[in-house]
Amino acid sequence: MRRFTHRASIRTPDGNSFRRGAARSPGTERARRDRAARRQLFSTPVPELLNRRLIFVTGKGGVGKSTVAVALGLLAARRGLRTIVAELASQDRAQRTFDQPGEHYAEVELAERLFTISIDPQHAMEEYLRVKTGPVGHALGSSKLFGAFAMATPGMRELLSVGKVWELAQLQRRTGGAAPYDLVIVDAPATGHGVGLLRTPRTFAEIARVGPIARQGRAIANTIADRAFTAVIAVSTAAEMPVNETLVLRDSLSDDDLPLDTVIVNALYPERFSAADSVKLRAALERSESATISAALGAALSERARTQTQQLQLARLREGLATDVVTLPYLFSEQIGPAELELLADVLEQGLARHEALAVSG
Repeated sequence: MRRFTHRASIRTPDGNSFRRGAARSPGTERARRDRAARRQLFSTPVPELLNRRLIFVTGKGGVGKSTVAVALGLLAARRGLRTIVAELASQDRAQRTFDQPGEHYAEVELAERLFTISIDPQHAMEEYLRVKTGPVGHALGSSKLFGAFAMATPGMRELLSVGKVWELAQLQRRTGGAAPYDLVIVDAPATGHGVGLLRTPRTFAEIARVGPIARQGRAIANTIADRAFTAVIAVSTAAEMPVNETLVLRDSLSDDDLPLDTVIVNALYPERFSAADSVKLRAALERSESATISAALGAALSERARTQTQQLQLARLREGLATDVVTLPYLFSEQIGPAELELLADVLEQGLARHEALAVSG
């Protein structure tokens, strides 16, 4: 299986640098420096967020939460954590992004210490029944009638999906021969459905009261409520509707005594033109007689306007949350691949460190 390696340069204390993934000759002075630099890299404190064992990533559809979930997974894997990104509703974006073939609904390795899994409720139910009741459970799980009845039960799909997520996060896993993970990152559904996913286990526990479903629901609900174990991240963009949904998400989670741990604002345009630049660009556009030059000046002015709008929405989000946020840049790329995800992981690492430092000082 192809391994993806991070190739960004890392500077050592003595001013030298190396590239991860580069070929090295054992026994040389450079190899010695490389090993020392690696030791220093992994001795750097892990961001506090990554000390949790379970992270739910949600947000309005179309804001890039799947991309952020995988970038966060890459960052955790760099820090030496055996990490898995769990995608729900049979999605497999991470696997396709890394061009890694593998069995559907299986745990697939994307890069060193980074894995992914596509979770399907039907498959999760079959696995649960097989583990709990052996051949009888296997027969039930294979029954189309039983499966149709179970899938038609309101909330059952969500309970089965989050149940599989919960299993991935256990140190003693029920899946035979499966190794534990240090961190499970869930690419959760969009905002409203994401809140419902987090509420489902407690709802089932309250309705069932007794029996295996009630016990399982309580166990999962207690895990989600444990702030030392579980974190919830919202991904937004600096636009009106995503900001509105993020603030509503914060309030909805608060109603369930679940704090929103971090907000990540994705796809932020760089501030390349100042107000003074804008005046000069407009003056140049009025004088221009070239269609090509006019188009370039118009594009620059359009970017300036979009940047201003984003900054206004970013300020509104910060004010509404009464806290700072982590920001990620807009990537001028046709598609997001491993290299782009590595870049986002770099920025995430710096942003999380700054965010945590502000939280401590504030």
